[in-house]
Amino acid sequence: MKCKLRKGDEVEVIRGKDRGKKGKVLKVFHGINRAIVENINLVEKKQKPTQDNPKGGIIKIEESLPVSTLQIICSSCQKRTRIGIKLMENDQKLRYCKKCNESLDKK
Repeated sequence: MKCKLRKGDEVEVIRGKDRGKKGKVLKVFHGINRAIVENINLVEKKQKPTQDNPKGGIIKIEESLPVSTLQIICSSCQKRTRIGIKLMENDQKLRYCKKCNESLDKK
């Protein structure tokens, strides 16, 4: 399955411990079909003391999620939707909302 999400897309989690939460895609890993979403799937990581952080401690970072657990939110109809692809005249691909047929790509 090809990943249709891009950096900057607004998505909602549809499965897992963070179900129902919304966030912005920070990074997409196309080879393994995973994405990192802002403030979603936070995990605690132990950090050794450094010069910048002499105490060290436990920090929270975002872990990647499978793309199949995310669904894009359309900017025009504000609903979760599937992504369709149209081919334009100049052989460019345009992503669109399957519910309202509006473009998902920023112009």
